[in-house]
Amino acid sequence: MRSATAAILVTALAGLSCKDGGPDVNLLSLEDDIELGAQLHDEILSNPDEYPLLDPEAFADAYEHMYRIRDAILASDDIRYAEEFEWQLYILHDDEVLNAFAAPGGYIYVYTGLIRFLEREDDLAGVLGHEIAHADRRHSTQQLTKAYGVSTLLDVLLGEDQGMLADIAASLVNLRFSRADEAESDEYSVRYLCDTDWAADGAAAFFEKLLADGGLELPEFLSTHPSSESRVEHIRDLADELACSTEPNPDAQYQALLDALP
Repeated sequence: MRSATAAILVTALAGLSCKDGGPDVNLLSLEDDIELGAQLHDEILSNPDEYPLLDPEAFADAYEHMYRIRDAILASDDIRYAEEFEWQLYILHDDEVLNAFAAPGGYIYVYTGLIRFLEREDDLAGVLGHEIAHADRRHSTQQLTKAYGVSTLLDVLLGEDQGMLADIAASLVNLRFSRADEAESDEYSVRYLCDTDWAADGAAAFFEKLLADGGLELPEFLSTHPSSESRVEHIRDLADELACSTEPNPDAQYQALLDALP
């Protein structure tokens, strides 16, 4: 059972909803992020047909490569909640899906289709940095608040509306972030990678590949507002401004990761 303060907040905010737009808000606590993320992850685990997670034990080599990239990013001084959040990372086995998404509390999910689409480990690091930023900057709960209203989310956290978990989990896959959220995640992807051996503009290389392939629909997780061209420019300009390396990591092991996938 949650505290009396949370119960009072549910009552006080019962009529508040951001479903119809408005500014990004986050009236949930950090602890709420963590608890909501854990509940949503349990919901994802309970539905393997919809979320075909690769078994971390059966595909230990693939996960080892993903964890190596994740841990290097999380070592950045720009991560606010490196210790507080779970930072669990999972691979979803669907080669037809070009996507990744983040749940509150630091749960990151990446489809095999996205991993196979990318050409360099630097590019994957850029995308992971982008998703880690969405979680660390608490964009996920901001946008879920806009979609469902804070009252509904707090009811879920209080255990009073568990039927909404499946709907909220499904919305994470195609959650649309605001222009400000996307710009901030692009920025922090650069900042995180600037502290690593990967090219700091890895996310830009991903956009460029999408543009070069033409006809591919931009994944929902990177589809909001700014054009791919403008985001490439923004990412590259920031890397230059911060004097970050944009040279590919010579020690990358991307082919080994690809070989470890089913």
